Amino acid sequence: MLVLVVSLLGGTSAAIAQEPTPPPNPSDDELRRSEQSVQDRAGEVGRLTHRLAELDEQTDDLQIALAGERENAEAALVDLEWAESAAAEAGERAEAARVETEAATVAIDEARARLDDFVTATYQEGLDIGPLGLLTSAQTPEELVARAEFTDLIARAQLAAQDGLERARVDKANADSTARALLQEAQDREAEAEAAKDAADAAFAAAAAAARAQAEQLAAVQAERQQVQGRLDAAESADSGLRDQRARYDDWQRRLAEQEAARQRAERDAASAREESASAGVAPRAGSGSVQRVIDRAMSQLGVQYVWGGGNGRGPSTGIPDAFGSPLDRVGFDCSGLMLYAFNGAGVSLPRVSRNQFNVGRKVPISDLQPGDMVFYKKGGAPIHHVAMYIGDDRMIEAPYTGSEVRVVPLRRRNLLPEATRVL
Repeated sequence: MLVLVVSLLGGTSAAIAQEPTPPPNPSDDELRRSEQSVQDRAGEVGRLTHRLAELDEQTDDLQIALAGERENAEAALVDLEWAESAAAEAGERAEAARVETEAATVAIDEARARLDDFVTATYQEGLDIGPLGLLTSAQTPEELVARAEFTDLIARAQLAAQDGLERARVDKANADSTARALLQEAQDREAEAEAAKDAADAAFAAAAAAARAQAEQLAAVQAERQQVQGRLDAAESADSGLRDQRARYDDWQRRLAEQEAARQRAERDAASAREESASAGVAPRAGSGSVQRVIDRAMSQLGVQYVWGGGNGRGPSTGIPDAFGSPLDRVGFDCSGLMLYAFNGAGVSLPRVSRNQFNVGRKVPISDLQPGDMVFYKKGGAPIHHVAMYIGDDRMIEAPYTGSEVRVVPLRRRNLLPEATRVL
């Protein structure tokens, strides 16, 4: 306003000097109203800018909530796969025990048949194999000795047949007991698998509901944001100084974004070249890789789209089919999938879900962060919902959320866990 007043006064002085008709001279009241109008618009700009920041934070909270639900769904899927595997193994053991029981039954039948054959043969031969049966009919000492030996042979044969039958019965009893125990175990594991499936179904339903709710809330937030942005634009355009300031700020943001994009492209290309050179024809051995190779593998994926459930040790992949409108042919990474790919280059096999990746390696305080450390995010008492990799210079690389892509950003402090995970 002072510039305006000075300009007007300067113009008036020039006009007086040239003696043209002087322009209208604003009254003190008009000047006060003009100054108040500028102050009101400035206050409105401040309030609207604050509201935009609140809406941006609300959007982040919605993304965090959805990420948490999706992490729950992935964790439940891991539990389901384990339960199904345990149930299948228990079923195989139960089937093997059933086969052993059948074999024991056959052994009993065979032992009983041998004993029956022995008794039948004895009866048909008319032998008296009692204590004195064969001996009392002996005619000579030699025949007595022979009959004594034969009696002993028959007794041993009968005892062996009876002992075989008893052993077969014991074996069957043991097999029956083992089969019953393994069958019970298989039934228990099947029940656990059913419970895990119910939990996974519930988790996926919760994730779907969260995604739908998030979509509705984001639409409302975006609508309000557009309204606020319109009011902000109107307030700014009402004053040329604010409009010029906004134009300079937009230009600065554009140039900054271009510089950052160029830097990230250069970093991605350099990382890809190093990774290609390091992995040429050589499969990584466990623990053989360097921190730089892990970072290079992650950086080589800059610009790859976010896909929930996408990514593994070999690279980007299709994600988890969901009810959120995600095409089945989308290929990319989610936050934990990017870590799987990065650390596979060092021969390190990580769990699939970020909350499980937190428990790998050793914990280090955030104040002692080093490149290659994994940093984790959670809100309040909720489980961990996000993982990223620290790459130095207060920056991290991440696959953030649906609609975004693998990117390098400054290390976020909001909702950051006080400990990081170091595996190399």
